Amino acid sequence: HGERAMPPSDHPLHFLKLRRSRVFVYSGIALVSLAMIFSFSSFSGRSKVRNLRKTISNTPIQQSLIRSNLRHMHSSLSRRNLLHTLRATRGTSQVSLAGQPLLANSLRGGHRSIASAATESLAPSVDVATGDAPNLGNGGTLRTILRDLFQRAIDEAYPDVGVSAELVKCADTKFGDYQLNNAMQLFGKLKKEGNAPKSPRDVADKIIGCIPQSALLESTSIAGPGFVNIKVSPKWVASQIEVGLRADGIQSWVPKIDQTVVVDFSSPNVAKEMHVGHLRSTIIGDTICKVLEFCGADVKRLNHVGDWGTQFGMLIEHMKTSGSDSGNQGISDLQELYRSAKKRFDEDEDFKTSARQAVKSLQDGDSDSIQKWKQICEASRREFQAIYDRLNVTLEERGESFYNPMLTPIAEQLENEGIAKVSDGALCIFVDESKENVPPLMLRKSDGGFGYASTDMAAIKHRLAEEQADWIIYVTDSGQKPHFDLVFGAAKKAGWLDAKSVRLDHVGFGLVLGEDGKRFRTRSGDVVRLVELLDEAKARCRETIRERRPDIDEESLDQAASAMGYGAVKYADLKNNRLSNYKFSYDQMLSLQGDTAVYLMYAYARISSIISKSGVPLEEIQSTSPDLDHPLEEALAIKLTQFPDALTDTLEGLMPNRLTDYVYELTETFNKFYGECKVVGSEAQSSRLALVKATADVMRKCFELLGISPLDRL
Repeated sequence: HGERAMPPSDHPLHFLKLRRSRVFVYSGIALVSLAMIFSFSSFSGRSKVRNLRKTISNTPIQQSLIRSNLRHMHSSLSRRNLLHTLRATRGTSQVSLAGQPLLANSLRGGHRSIASAATESLAPSVDVATGDAPNLGNGGTLRTILRDLFQRAIDEAYPDVGVSAELVKCADTKFGDYQLNNAMQLFGKLKKEGNAPKSPRDVADKIIGCIPQSALLESTSIAGPGFVNIKVSPKWVASQIEVGLRADGIQSWVPKIDQTVVVDFSSPNVAKEMHVGHLRSTIIGDTICKVLEFCGADVKRLNHVGDWGTQFGMLIEHMKTSGSDSGNQGISDLQELYRSAKKRFDEDEDFKTSARQAVKSLQDGDSDSIQKWKQICEASRREFQAIYDRLNVTLEERGESFYNPMLTPIAEQLENEGIAKVSDGALCIFVDESKENVPPLMLRKSDGGFGYASTDMAAIKHRLAEEQADWIIYVTDSGQKPHFDLVFGAAKKAGWLDAKSVRLDHVGFGLVLGEDGKRFRTRSGDVVRLVELLDEAKARCRETIRERRPDIDEESLDQAASAMGYGAVKYADLKNNRLSNYKFSYDQMLSLQGDTAVYLMYAYARISSIISKSGVPLEEIQSTSPDLDHPLEEALAIKLTQFPDALTDTLEGLMPNRLTDYVYELTETFNKFYGECKVVGSEAQSSRLALVKATADVMRKCFELLGISPLDRL
């Protein structure tokens, strides 16, 4: 990965072209919906467009899939698992590979995903006899519990129509917390069948009349042409905050995932320094791992290091013939070693021939070649680890060399089975022979050598057969998508995938650009070294903190500067849709205003100071159930209970920006609450401290999942 695979051949947003047929359909829906939404008063200005965008982006794939699977589901079976399986997310595409559908740039053997594999039996969203609503966690997330409740109402009101509940957040919370947007759709279907009521509002009214009794709901109302506004019960929300404050804390809220997940990320090349391009794979992969681990998955964090191949013949031969064959001194500067060897390889035909022979000697197990190869790898490994330590990222190295003994047996097996065929001397797997423009996967070169495609085939087989993975995630740049399409398709053609249980995802990402909109490089035109980028961010934060706290000691200053600088770099990357290119700017990422890690870290420090200044023991705060008497108290509590939904949104699309969006929204919601509601010294101090503590807990967990170290004081 990184530099080892094919060069980028398409734009990171090329996937949009694959949705062309859907775009026409949903553009029409968008125009009709926009006209309806602008006609009633619960939306205004930019809120209308923003809410519509969120509605549409959750609609295309989601509704068609959910409809066929949830139509006849009742109280004996929770919809939560199926909703995890079927929810489609923004920034994904529906494509086809070898005649098989691919969803969200992932290959799924069947309709199984994320928490649908959980072994626990989840409770239905409401006890029909008592009206009791379940707690977050075992009962689902707030959104799935509500959706299940309203699905029951739709099924009872219109049992033969087969429409799935479409739930979105209200743009303006004074009208409600959520909104059901099914009435117009149902009215259209009923009208075609000749049994429609007078208007969509009558459809909405009938749905409301069929809602099961539930302690989850405070009220419902109809707005405009038939939108059902939903108010969640403050009492139920307060009970969830109380649960979240207990010893097991917000861990009890999260969706449970009982799966073995392999995440392949970072993947630098030996003898080359990590550059800014490796940043995205490393921190995106780390966040995905952390969220999966928090939800209970057994995660294997694999670093598919480029530690094998033709470049090592070039390096080893250069070490032998240039006088640099003198222990560690000869490779003290790996970059210089690589540049010198590459220059000779490009300019000297005799050296090129010798280098190729050195590759064969290495592959044949020549002891001197192996010793030099290990020497190079160990020097690179130390440099890589220094970066991982600074970023606080844990990985298990599983380089290309690990799979080398498997390559020949796999090639022979697939050739004997007729899955791989010889073409122009090379052994290839033709994933889709019906399409002329789909290249084959080259399993073995015409000269008998193996490339990175061979290694990736061996890796995926090992992960399926030996690691027993339920889910495999590859985090590389978007330019490698065609390569992984071939690998996934070839693995499926080879019969290695369990058609009912395995999910494969390629998590692509765009480029890091400079402020000029071009590739982020140094003034001399070189690729920006990752270590230099981190040094600069830390140095700038160190200066800022020293100005604000001149009395800070050196150890505390270094700790704070590292936490803030590295956190700022991570957050500035993760807050973007990973498929998009983004501009790297130190000034923007270190700003104290707006959606930055620095702003959020200062907000967290202020929240922590409220708790410490109150003098109230944490045990007392944690035993308090909040009273949500003020609208801003209620709004903050609702936002806190939406944390599990942020986690499921992050995992379904493998989009870390869903989590950054949530923590920023939570911070803004808290600031509004704190600006209006006095905490320490107020009559409602105990109740409000409970909300403050819950906010601190959720923010701290979000930081942890994003790989950011929060500070109680800045």
